[in-house]
Amino acid sequence: MTALLSYQDIIENLTTAIVVMDHSLRVNKLNSAAEIMFGMSQRQAEDIPIHALLLGEGDLLNSLERVQKTGQQLIEREVKLYIPSAGDIVVDCAIKLVETEGAEHPFILLELAQLDFQQRISRDESLHTQQQVLRGLAHEIKNPLGGLRGAAQLLERQLVSAELKEYTAIIISEADRLQNLMTKMLGSHQLTEQASVNIHEVLQRVRQLVFAEVDYRLVFKGDYDPSIPDLFVDFDQLVQIFLNIVQNAVQALHGTGKIVLRTRAVRNISIDQKRYRLGVCIDIEDDGPGIPKLLQESMFFPLVTGRAEGTGLGLYLVQNLVQRNNGMILCNSQPGRTVFSVIFPLERASE
Repeated sequence: MTALLSYQDIIENLTTAIVVMDHSLRVNKLNSAAEIMFGMSQRQAEDIPIHALLLGEGDLLNSLERVQKTGQQLIEREVKLYIPSAGDIVVDCAIKLVETEGAEHPFILLELAQLDFQQRISRDESLHTQQQVLRGLAHEIKNPLGGLRGAAQLLERQLVSAELKEYTAIIISEADRLQNLMTKMLGSHQLTEQASVNIHEVLQRVRQLVFAEVDYRLVFKGDYDPSIPDLFVDFDQLVQIFLNIVQNAVQALHGTGKIVLRTRAVRNISIDQKRYRLGVCIDIEDDGPGIPKLLQESMFFPLVTGRAEGTGLGLYLVQNLVQRNNGMILCNSQPGRTVFSVIFPLERASE
């Protein structure tokens, strides 16, 4: 006998956020996507006024009231919302009345499709393709550098003058420096040793490593979902990923501020053009000055840095390790709130 798919199952697996309200604009129901968008569970949101979720969004609240009065469906494109748990997001929204048998008043259905999340996924996939080209270029540069260094060594042996040998020493030194740089751009040659890993053990290890370098002025907060199952990843590589991100946050805060490590389940994600029904999102959030807008589009490329002493390889190598573990990394930054989100699938890709 074929099992029947309920309407509830369909709603819970939608990628769009669904909010159902009663006639007084109090929340009656959130689906899973809406819980993730607003950072609030169905139990927490039930019976609270919608304006508590949409703080300061007067235009959208007016639209809800207009649909309630006229009964006409309303669709609005590229609406900018502020969500306290996520910052500014851009959505397409649809509002309509839903009549139900036995109910004195119709319910109000609000559907929110987040646009900037999908745009960031597309940008991440584009970065992945471009980085593959850069890796190929680094490999092509690295090979002739070895020949250049060898030729400089042979020339040095033929020279008698110490003054001329200074020039060959410079050639050898610079060739070594470039070889080193190209090796880092190509990433680690160590194979990924994937095993069942508890993500919270990884984050606790990172906290222990960073605690040794900071003092009481820097506050760490763990906001974990204990129900998240184990990931099939490389433990050491994940420690390196989150250690790099947290150390960047520490440097941005200059030793004073708050860093939040957060884990949440996410549904219906796309990574490297593959679809997954379930995944885990690990957020590293700090309340520092934020990343300059000019750097946000290119910060995952090699040799891009906002610090005079930086090499510009830290985030490039982080993304490389994330991709080797079948994940993706996103960033949302503004003054007072920077969030790096690393997402891994919890199952095999669906076609």
